[in-house]
Amino acid sequence: MSPDRYSALALPQPQSPAEERELLRAFLGGLEKLFRRQDNWTFLRPLLITVEHCVRCQTCSEACHIFTGSGRQEIYRPTYRSEILRRLYFKYIQHRRWQGAVELDWSTVATLAELAYRCNLCRRCAQACPMGADNGLVAHELRKLFSQEMGIAPKELHAAGSLVQLRTGSSTGMNPAAARDNFDFIDQEMTEKTGIPVKTPWDVEGADVLLIHNAGEVLSWPENPGAFAVMLTAAGVSWTLSSDLTAYDAVNYGLWYDDVQFARVALRQIEAARKLKVKRIVIGECGHAHKALTVVADRLLPSDLNLPRESSMTLMRDLVLSGRLPVDPARNAFPVTLHDPCNMARLMGIAEPQREVLRAVCPDIREMSPNRTDNYCCGGGSGFALMSGKTFLDWRLEIAGAKKMEQVLGAFAACMDPSIPKYICAPCSNCKAQFRDLLARRGLWKSNRIFYGGLAELVVNAMRDAKPGFLEWEWR
Repeated sequence: MSPDRYSALALPQPQSPAEERELLRAFLGGLEKLFRRQDNWTFLRPLLITVEHCVRCQTCSEACHIFTGSGRQEIYRPTYRSEILRRLYFKYIQHRRWQGAVELDWSTVATLAELAYRCNLCRRCAQACPMGADNGLVAHELRKLFSQEMGIAPKELHAAGSLVQLRTGSSTGMNPAAARDNFDFIDQEMTEKTGIPVKTPWDVEGADVLLIHNAGEVLSWPENPGAFAVMLTAAGVSWTLSSDLTAYDAVNYGLWYDDVQFARVALRQIEAARKLKVKRIVIGECGHAHKALTVVADRLLPSDLNLPRESSMTLMRDLVLSGRLPVDPARNAFPVTLHDPCNMARLMGIAEPQREVLRAVCPDIREMSPNRTDNYCCGGGSGFALMSGKTFLDWRLEIAGAKKMEQVLGAFAACMDPSIPKYICAPCSNCKAQFRDLLARRGLWKSNRIFYGGLAELVVNAMRDAKPGFLEWEWR
C-alpha cells in the first residue's frame, strides 16, 4: 500500500528539472540543519542516537499500532522512514559510503513527507527499543524540516491551525469576545443542569489557578469545560480564565510539526499567566497541551517565565480525595473504561491520578489491556484527529484506530448488552474526536450504546451537591 493512496499533504509537483533541483536544495538545507547543534539543540542528541545506533531488530514494529493495524505492511514499519533518512544522512551529511544508499530525487522526498504523517508520534516504539532509538522523533523532525524549510504542512495544523490561533486567539477562530459569549452560555447550561450557580471568572489577578482548556472542548464538548466550572466553584477554588490571545486555548499544534510555531504559542500563554500574577497554570483535558506547556516548554522558558504548571488530573484527584467535592459513586453505575492519552501517560507518566479519581466516583471500572504507559494510541494523535482530507479519514479510522477499537471492545466484552450504556473516559480533546469518529464508523453508539467523554463529567455526575443525571444527555 502506497502512502499516496491516503494523502495527508498537498505536495508540490515540480514541472521541470530546475524546479525539482530547487525543492531538493531546500530539503538538503533543512536536513543539514536537523543535524547542526546550533539549529536543533533541543532534539539533536536523541535524533543522532536513533540514526546512528538503530540495529534494525524490529522490536519497535510489533509495538506499533499502525504497523500491526495495517496488517504488517512494510511501509508502515517505524524503521521504514527512519532507514530512508539514515541513508540520506550518511551520504549527504556524513559523506560516508553506506550500503544501499538511496537516490535523492523528488519521489524519495515526497515519500518521506507523506510517511512523516503515518506516525501518531505516540513513542510506543521508543519505549520498546532496547537501544534507545526513537523512530517517532524521526517522524517529528521530518515534519519540522518540511514545514520550516519548505512550507509543507497539513492545512489543518498550520494554515487553519496555529496561524489562526496566533491571529484570532484560538485554533477554532474563536476570538476573546466569542469565547466569553460561549462561556456565558455554558454557565447558564451548567447552572440549570446541576443546580449549582456557575459564573466563569475572567482576568482575575492573583487567582490561585489559571485554567486553560482546549478550545475545541468549548465548541464540541461544552459539558467538559462546564464540568470544570462546576467543580471549581463548588470546591471554592480561586480560579480564572484569561482573555488574552491564545491564553484561553491550550492548543499548541506546533508541538506536532513546527518548533517555531510551538514557541510562539507557548510564550504567549505563559506571558498571559504572568500578567495575571496567578500562582499556577492548570491544563484542562488535552493531552498534547499537557506536554506542550510543561515538558517541552521547559526547554525554552527562562527562569522568570517558568511558572508552576499542573495537570487537571492531579487537581481533580486532590479535590475529590480531600472531600472538597463529596461524591456518590452509585450515580455512575455503568461500565467505564479509561483511555490513557499518550502525551499524559507514556510521555509524562501521568497515569495514576485519573485512576484514583475513577475509583472514587465509579463502581464498575474495566481496564483496557494493555494500559497506563503501555497503552495504545487512539489513532488520532499528533493532529490526525483533525485531518480528513481526501481519503485520509479512512486510513485514520481503519488502520491507525484499529488497535484502539480492539482494546475498547475487549474491555466491554462482558457487557455488550445494548440495554447497558458504556462509557469510554478519554481525558483528551483530540482523543475524544477520534473516538467520536471511530464509534460512528462502526455504529457502536446505536448498536451497543458505547459512549465517550471526559473525566470531569464523571466527577460532576457523581457530585452529591449537584442534581442527579448530569450525563443523561449521553444516553439519549
